Parts: sequence; structure tokens; C-alpha cells
Amino acid sequence: MTGVSEPLIQASLLGEAIEHGPVAVFVADEHGRYVAVNQSACTLLGYSREELLALRVTDVARYSEASQEWSEMLRDGARVGSSRLTCNDGTIVEFSYAAGATTVAGMPLFVSVGAAT
Repeated sequence: MTGVSEPLIQASLLGEAIEHGPVAVFVADEHGRYVAVNQSACTLLGYSREELLALRVTDVARYSEASQEWSEMLRDGARVGSSRLTCNDGTIVEFSYAAGATTVAGMPLFVSVGAAT
């Protein structure tokens, strides 16, 4: 492999691994709008990708502390914990996660990776 193609190959492999991996991945902008989700996130919550991308963090994290926790994550840049997510059918799933700030193409984004507990 050449030095030019290695990053492209790595990005492609990482993208495929995340898309089809065993954990849910949610990416939101600073306003809490989902901008990317993987298939596990869609399956966990029972939404199509298009439906989930039309939602905000607080549309699925509807419990009373969720807004405060989002604000703390924005302020601190990272958070590890658990939350209660509301699925498309109204059921609640306990979700353990690690979340943090990142920048992609100059845009501040927040990535949360986790699984149902």
C-alpha cells in the first residue's frame, strides 16, 4: 500500500466496521440534531435511518435529566454514563454509553457509542 491510499483504506474499513458493528453509534451536532447513526442504533430504537436522522437527542432521551446531561456534555466535551432511550414503539431501553466531542470537516460534532444494558 502507498502512503496516499492507506488513510483512504483505513477510513473505508473503519466506516464499514462502525456501520455494521455490534454497538450503537449516534452522531449529533451542537444543537442535538442527529447527523449520522449506524445500523445498530436504528435497530436498537426501531427507527429507519431517515426517521432517526429527523430527530434530536432529546426526542429519544426523554427523561427529566436528559437535557441537563446534554448541556453538561456540551460544556465538558465528554460524558460516560447511562440513559433511558425511548424506542419508536414507545418502549424504554437502558443505554450505557461513552460520548465525546470531535470535529469533522470543521464542524463540531458529538459522538456517542454504546449498547443496551
